[in-house]
Amino acid sequence: MDILTQQLINGLVLGSIYALVALGYTMVYGILELINFAHGEVTMFGAMICLAVIGALAGNGTGLDGGVIVLLGLLAAIAVCMAMGFLIERIAYRPLRRAPRLAALITAIGVSIVLQNLAMLIWGKQYVTFPPLLPLVRYELGGAIITNLQIFIMVLSCLLMAGLLVLVKHTRLGRAMRATAQAQDIAGLMGINTHTIISVTFVIGAALAAVAGVMVSAYYGLAHYYMGFMLGLKAFTAAVLGGIGNIAGAMLGGLLLGVIESLGAGYIGALTGGFLGSHYQDVFAFFVLILVLIARPSGLLGERVVERA
Repeated sequence: MDILTQQLINGLVLGSIYALVALGYTMVYGILELINFAHGEVTMFGAMICLAVIGALAGNGTGLDGGVIVLLGLLAAIAVCMAMGFLIERIAYRPLRRAPRLAALITAIGVSIVLQNLAMLIWGKQYVTFPPLLPLVRYELGGAIITNLQIFIMVLSCLLMAGLLVLVKHTRLGRAMRATAQAQDIAGLMGINTHTIISVTFVIGAALAAVAGVMVSAYYGLAHYYMGFMLGLKAFTAAVLGGIGNIAGAMLGGLLLGVIESLGAGYIGALTGGFLGSHYQDVFAFFVLILVLIARPSGLLGERVVERA
């Protein structure tokens, strides 16, 4: 039972991160029906930019508090990733707006490869460690251990996801996003600047990806130029699991995927004497995804996605 509780906590932390990244995939798909495979690399850049700023500030003896340094690194990561999201949409995807879907998909893969290699040229192939600027406090909960960092990740993720729901459901911008997703041409005839709405969608998704990248680097204590590939793949899996194009589905899919991974790595691994452990956690996650898609091809909440006219 202690192992189960611990893995549930770990799974919710991982799931919160997956959900933030999955939101970027699902928002873009909901409007453009495009899988932005470069989104994982935007997450990676967020982590690397944050660590670069933290390293510069901490190494120059500025005398700033550790929390302030991390906050400045996070803000820098968000700003850079938002600019990246805007430029990726404007340069790589907008010219292909009326092109066949395969062209945009190949372009997305190409952008992903370009960003990976760009990060490798800037930071090299070595792992970049997250400096211990903040004290780590451990609390006992039902025989399991939860840290202040894990609590912060879950709380911040919940706040960001709730804020995004409020933005989409109860603001003028959100109504324009939903109208563009439902019928882009008709929304344009009604006076909505669909190009701007699409750019804003990429920017919002990139900002969430930046926060997720910083969370991952802080949680594991390191970052790497290739970290965005598997993270992006799992977040895309979470979006498909919940129902691609559905915001609530992306949140649910991310949390479920994180819990499934952790239970597969810890609880099931313990029951099998370590035979099935952390090395097989991806197998458990994707196996459950296959089962869900066989039973519900549109995902868990896919039926709520409005079809285009």
